[in-house]
Amino acid sequence: MAYRDQDILKAASMYYLQDIKMETIARHLGTSRSTVSRMIKEARESGLVEINLRPTQSRAPGIRQHFRSTWGVEAFVVPVPESMSYEARQDHVAITCARLLGTWIQSEMVLSIAWGTTTSAIARHLTKKPTHGTVVVQLNGAANTRTSGVAYAGDLIATIADAFDAHAVYFPVPAFFDYEDTKAAMWRERSIQRVLDVQRQTDIALFSVGALTGGLPSHVYSAGYLEPQDVATLDGEGVVGDVCTVFLRKDGTYADIPINRRATGPSPEQLRTFPRRVCVVSGDNKVTPLLAALRAGVMTDLIIDEVTATRLMVLDAQ
Repeated sequence: MAYRDQDILKAASMYYLQDIKMETIARHLGTSRSTVSRMIKEARESGLVEINLRPTQSRAPGIRQHFRSTWGVEAFVVPVPESMSYEARQDHVAITCARLLGTWIQSEMVLSIAWGTTTSAIARHLTKKPTHGTVVVQLNGAANTRTSGVAYAGDLIATIADAFDAHAVYFPVPAFFDYEDTKAAMWRERSIQRVLDVQRQTDIALFSVGALTGGLPSHVYSAGYLEPQDVATLDGEGVVGDVCTVFLRKDGTYADIPINRRATGPSPEQLRTFPRRVCVVSGDNKVTPLLAALRAGVMTDLIIDEVTATRLMVLDAQ
C-alpha cells in the first residue's frame, strides 16, 4: 500500500522528534498502529529518515579519547555488560555498524568489503537505503583448496550490494595463492586489473581483524584457508592475527612475512590510501590482533564493544 509523503513525514516526525507513541500517532492520523509502523519503516528505507549515531560515552573513562589521542582513530564504543556472551557482543557491535554504515554510504561511492564472520553479521542487520551509482567490491579473494568461496563471500557481497541498490563487483581469486609467481601473473590479467582498479577507488573500506585462537574463530582460520604447516609458520613468525588476510605481528609489522606475498587482500600500506577505513571488532581474542592493527595504522574508524575496548587499553598500557 502506498502512503502519502506528507503522512509518512508527519508520522516519522511525531515518532522520532516528539517521542510520541505509535498508538497516539495512529489516533491522530485516523489509522491503525500497524499502518503507522509501516510508515515509519518506509521513512527509514526511503532515506527520509536517517538515524545518526555518535560515539557513545563509555562507562570506562577516556576510552574514546584514548583511541583518538593515541592512535588518531574515531572510536564508536558499544556499551555491553561484562557477562554478555561473545556472540551477543558481536551482534550488538554489528547492529551499531549497520546503522552507521547506512548513514555514511551515499550515491556514487565505492564500498570495499573484506569477508569474515564480523562483516557477515553486519550484513544481516543492514536496512534498505536506495542509492545510485554505488559499487560494493570484494576486497580479498575467497577460494581455497576445499571451496570456491563463491557461496560465502559472493552471498555476503550480494547482500550488502542489495541493501544499497549497488552494483556488486566480485574478486574471483583464491584467498592465498600457492606460489608468489602465480599471483604476480594473475595480477597482470585484465580481468583482475579491472577489480583492482575498482578497489583503488574505495571511499569506505569495511573489515575486521582475525584472531588465530579463542572466542569466535575467524573464518580464515576455521574454514580451510590455511594448512597446518601454514599455521606453524605463522606461529614461528610471531603472527597474532590478520587484516584482510594479511598477517600481522603484535608490533604491526607484516612486510617480511612470506605468506603475505601470496595473499590477495590489500596490505596495510594499501589500506591507508583509502579515505575511510572502518574496523569492526568484538571479543577478547581480538584484543591482541586489534592492537597490532592499530600499530599498523590500518583504520580511521573503530566500532568496538566496551569490554573489548577496555581490555585493549589495559594491554596497551603494559
